Amino acid sequence: MQADLDKTDRLLLQALQANARLTSGELAQMAHLSQSPAWRRVKRMEDVGVVTGYHAALDRRALGYGVMAFVLVGIDHQNETSSHAFETGVKGIPEVVMFHAISGPEDYMLVVVAKDLDSYSHLLQHKLHRLPGVRRVHTHFSLQDFKGQIGNLPVPAA
Repeated sequence: MQADLDKTDRLLLQALQANARLTSGELAQMAHLSQSPAWRRVKRMEDVGVVTGYHAALDRRALGYGVMAFVLVGIDHQNETSSHAFETGVKGIPEVVMFHAISGPEDYMLVVVAKDLDSYSHLLQHKLHRLPGVRRVHTHFSLQDFKGQIGNLPVPAA
C-alpha cells in the first residue's frame, strides 16, 4: 500500500534523508510550516510506515572494510524449509550488510563487506559456502561507489 504524500511531505522526507538529526523546528522552517504541523506530518509518516527508522550512515572504509562485494547465490532447493534455513544462516553473518531474494538464474543477492581480499576469501570458504543448501556462488567486487549508502555496517571490535 503506497502512502498518500503531498509536496510538503516529500520535502520533509528529502530533508530527513539528507540529515535525520534535524529538529522539528528546522524541518518546519524548511517546509514553510510551523513546528507543530511539521512534527505531526513526520509522526504520521512514521505511523504509516513511510519512515521506518533513523540511523547513522557509516563509512565502510573508515571502519576498515576495504572490500565490498555483490554475491549471487543459488541454492539447491527452493522450498520453504531450505530457503528458511539459508536465510537464517545469512542473517547471522554480520559482514552481510544487505540481503535480497531476487529473480533470475540465482536465488539471492548479498552485499558483503570485508577488511581485504584475504578476509573475503576466508568469509567465502568458512561461512558462505557452508550455508545450508548453497549450490553456487558468484562474486562481483565493487570497484567504485557512485551513489547511495549500504545499511547496517558491522562496527568492528576495538
